[in-house]
Amino acid sequence: MLPIVIVGTGLAGYNLVKELRKTDTSSQVIMLTQDDGRQYSKPMLSTGFSKGKDDTGLAMADAAAMAEQLNMEVRTHCRVESIDTSARVVHTSLGEIAYGKLVLALGAAPVLPPIAGKEHLQVINDLQDYARFHAAVQGKQKILILGAGLVGTEYAHDLASAGYQVTLVAPDQHLLSRLMPAPAGDAIAAALQTLGVSLHLGQAVTAVAKAGKGFAATLQDGSELQADVVLSAVGLKPRTELAMAAGIECGRAIKVNRLLQTNVQDVYALGDCAEVDGLNLLYVLPLMTCARTLAKTLAGTPSQVSYGVMPVMVKTPTLANVVCPVAADMQGEWQIEQSGSDIKARFIDINGQLQGYALTGACTAEKMALNGQMPPLLA
Repeated sequence: MLPIVIVGTGLAGYNLVKELRKTDTSSQVIMLTQDDGRQYSKPMLSTGFSKGKDDTGLAMADAAAMAEQLNMEVRTHCRVESIDTSARVVHTSLGEIAYGKLVLALGAAPVLPPIAGKEHLQVINDLQDYARFHAAVQGKQKILILGAGLVGTEYAHDLASAGYQVTLVAPDQHLLSRLMPAPAGDAIAAALQTLGVSLHLGQAVTAVAKAGKGFAATLQDGSELQADVVLSAVGLKPRTELAMAAGIECGRAIKVNRLLQTNVQDVYALGDCAEVDGLNLLYVLPLMTCARTLAKTLAGTPSQVSYGVMPVMVKTPTLANVVCPVAADMQGEWQIEQSGSDIKARFIDINGQLQGYALTGACTAEKMALNGQMPPLLA
């Protein structure tokens, strides 16, 4: 019998095999990764500096340990070059691999802003990126972050907590503008400012250039900011190129049904690279749900994924918060109650149904009650 081949050893790939081995201990599994295959928790990358950890400190196990633990083969530094779905073969830099079932757990890649000097920007999207960034900031002090979304906000908090001088720049009018209304974003901004973070919102960086031992970033208004290191956190794009070249249908991400099947027989996708019944959710809860569901299918019990309520915690410990994101095309309005930094924001649609929320401070205690009022994302 041909093996189950999984491309990607991130959170999605490794958790899929962990779930599979709960019921299927013997099927041959081969995992492919273009990096060293160390297991780590990606959400912990944005907490590493405040905990004093380098990439070794964040890694939980190496590829050999994972292979032994999960009774599988992990081929590291193995770049997948193409997929031949007719021949059921994966072409890699280390040779061809025939598959019985193929799972794409490719993740998402950082998007760099289209500015002059973008080659000077650092990104952190995996453990290797973290290692490079950690090395780059040793002995440095001033860090400029581009982006006011989830990643930029979390790194601003983490780095400032570790004692760095952090400046955050973004064209957004408030932090986390795609996740929560202005009052909640402003409350988190105030928490960052207590750590010394300097915010320049409503401004985009138009260029980054070398300046002495560091860099100078030019803003829209012509002003300049000096930094030792510049970190870009402006967004992620699901990795679809490999799938598209193989004739696998893609939209924003790799399209899969609720069995996590692509339009090609015996080819599946999950995690950040997958668009499940129209939903591409770049968060941990949906990923873990898909890993549990797909493991059942691969073990011989076809199972459809369903999403309940999927709250997200933005890791800014100075001000506790939790948000249940609202679909971008949802019609309705935010209803906000506020007492200082304690905010309860509820998004009510045009039919009077609660469709999302953002809670900060003491109001986070209401999360479970609000979850009970929310419809499932995918019933």
